[in-house]
Amino acid sequence: MIKKFLYLYISLFSLVCISQEFGIKGNLKDINNQPIVYANTTLINTENSLPIAGTTTNESGDFVIDKIKTGNYLLKISFLGFKTFTKQVRLDRNINFNTIILEENLHELKGVTIVAKKPTIERMVDRLVFNVENSTLSNNNVLDVLKHTPGVLLHNNAITIKQSIPTVYINDRRIHLSPNEVQQLLENTPANNIKSIEVMTNPPAKYEAEGGSVLNIITSKNIIAGYNGSVFGNYKQGSKFPKYSFGTSHFFKTKKLNTYLSYNINPKKEYRDNEEFVNFINDGKIRSSWETDYKKIRKSSNQNINANIDYELNDSNILGFSTSMLIIPRNNTKTGINSSTKAYSVNKTLDSIFNTVNKSVNETFNLAFTLDYIHKFKNKGEKLSASLHHTNYDFSNFQDVKTGYFLPNIDTTFRNNEFQTFSSQEIKLYTGQADYELPINKSSQFEAGLKISNIKSKSILNQFIFENDIKLEDLDNSDVFLYHETNYAAYLSYSKNWNKWSLKSGLRFELTNIKSNSLSTSQINNNDYLKVFPSIHVLNRINENNEIYFSYNKRIHRPRYSQLNPYKFFLNDYTYTIGDPNLKPQVDDVFTLGYTFNEIYTFEFYYRYEKDPAIQVAFQDNNNNLLKYISTNINKSFSYGLDFSTNARITNRWNLNILSSVFNYDNHFIALESNNTLEKNSKWSLYTQITNNINFLKNKSLIMDISYLYISPYAEGPTIVGTRSQLDISLLKTLWKSRASISIGVTDVFNINKLTNTNKYLNQDVFFKSKEETRLLVFGFNYKFGNSKLKNNKKEIDSNERDRLSD
Repeated sequence: MIKKFLYLYISLFSLVCISQEFGIKGNLKDINNQPIVYANTTLINTENSLPIAGTTTNESGDFVIDKIKTGNYLLKISFLGFKTFTKQVRLDRNINFNTIILEENLHELKGVTIVAKKPTIERMVDRLVFNVENSTLSNNNVLDVLKHTPGVLLHNNAITIKQSIPTVYINDRRIHLSPNEVQQLLENTPANNIKSIEVMTNPPAKYEAEGGSVLNIITSKNIIAGYNGSVFGNYKQGSKFPKYSFGTSHFFKTKKLNTYLSYNINPKKEYRDNEEFVNFINDGKIRSSWETDYKKIRKSSNQNINANIDYELNDSNILGFSTSMLIIPRNNTKTGINSSTKAYSVNKTLDSIFNTVNKSVNETFNLAFTLDYIHKFKNKGEKLSASLHHTNYDFSNFQDVKTGYFLPNIDTTFRNNEFQTFSSQEIKLYTGQADYELPINKSSQFEAGLKISNIKSKSILNQFIFENDIKLEDLDNSDVFLYHETNYAAYLSYSKNWNKWSLKSGLRFELTNIKSNSLSTSQINNNDYLKVFPSIHVLNRINENNEIYFSYNKRIHRPRYSQLNPYKFFLNDYTYTIGDPNLKPQVDDVFTLGYTFNEIYTFEFYYRYEKDPAIQVAFQDNNNNLLKYISTNINKSFSYGLDFSTNARITNRWNLNILSSVFNYDNHFIALESNNTLEKNSKWSLYTQITNNINFLKNKSLIMDISYLYISPYAEGPTIVGTRSQLDISLLKTLWKSRASISIGVTDVFNINKLTNTNKYLNQDVFFKSKEETRLLVFGFNYKFGNSKLKNNKKEIDSNERDRLSD
């Protein structure tokens, strides 16, 4: 195949020579010899000052402009944060500039060198890039940064993009943890080494087919040899409790050795006030109403350790080892929930009150290890990489639940109930993968890869009840669930750039074998399926100010392991969660059409069809006064909308970023507690995020960020999620030639960000309201020592399926 491409290239080259048309090519790098990707390269006719051709640099920094008639032209190359390169050329032959070095946009002020701050947002063909380096957010943790990232929403303890949970990567290496653990990890990871966040709603074939979108967190790259370290900390004061995070990171690099080590700890107390209102309905009439007030306090002290070591065997071979450890110790992880429920009769008179105290402790060890190998071939850009990965996940939880039942105006109980639950989950994950990259020529590239993963999970639930103060095992609600999954994957990808066109396409194949066994019921389930996932991205640069692009992706969402566990996990006497081992994987088809004007205004229309979405749905059992949180496949969902984004420089010191979306989410689901009828829930909604970045002082060392988020009510399965809004203000001051920084800010200034969920259809009527400590006074600091020119080269592990580990 390579010979054919070479033959085609030679033939086209010959035709160009015969017709007296010539070309210009070159390679773009920064002063540190790193390639500059996606830089705009334009050829301008000097007679009329009009652009006649253009392209962008590829992943190696290469560009090619060909089929240009003889004449005098101006070559113009520009990229954000760098000085524009211009060169007068007389095109009467093929010209090769070889390497062109772009200089950073520097300003000298009284002996202090300040790098011009990049705009906060960059729009590319397949992703949105949110630049946070040296911003006011850099003294926070990564989770706080995501809260300000356009298009990213934190809802119900999950990170979502366009109503779906994304797959999270760090430096193109996937983090394979449960959604809850991803948040814990990112909350424990400081943002001082974060360069940017890439948001990919339609990721290319290089990325796993799992997940609806991709969040890729880019850390700063190391530059020169030496030692670099930092200490950092963060303090948040809410209305109830303070919260802390602090840590240190160290990096050492020689000619062949590259090492990194970081440790972070996040001791905190969190407070949440929940209210729940349930109307139990029979024959279309309300026969009883329950109102419950929950006060929840959670104490935790999560610890995160990351380390990697890379050794360059020679110019062609690199060997690496990395580890990521998330440790949540039992001694410092305690949760207390005090709830009071008032039960009213059909005529709204108070029948009874029951108060519940739920005390629990849990412990988590999530240890991941990866061995990497990279071989670089003689051809520039051609390389083979391979990795072996192992994850050992161990989670345990113990809860003690006591409930006292009271009659109105009577202080003594007429009944008491107590139960205890011990649950645990052990998961062993092994993966192996190999990836091959081959530049076919200066403007096209081929990629391919193979991967195999093997997962074994053992979940245990033992529930105990008390009869006459005697502890007995509740066999009806105890179980051991075994799960075994093997996944085989392969992908092919091809990309090419023309003068005005860019193409990126790919195919991914995944074969999955599943076997599960519930020991208490002897229920064995086997499921094998093969899925094909195509992807295509096409971009047309109409002219210097206009671009249009189209993309299509097929994606898959496999059920989380916790969603597959078939046993009931009771939260109190009348509420439990339950999974389903027969859950199907959700498969999405996503279409996107976008248009960019003047490089800063983008309009994007998208349409997504979701087949068999697997979500947790709240259903009320009206006969037994139960509230069930059931993991189930709803029938299907449609989502479509129009997004608008802009990154406007209002003045030299003020950047304004806006992302707004008008969308409709249409859900079709089976009402399990309403005769299994097919219901529909849809709603038009508005999402808006506005961020202002303002520089003060002559050297721009004082930065203010003002951000505002608004989202109107939207549909999610059978639920309507209520309005949310939040205003955040923060200041950051750099000190000592940027070796140190301090920050101060307030999140949710008006304390109005709260969560509401409404389930109201047929015989279902549940309303839920939750308020956390969202208004926080935040202080942060960061101090770097050692070689001040050195930046971090943090690396994360790569494996598969860790994101499905149990919450």
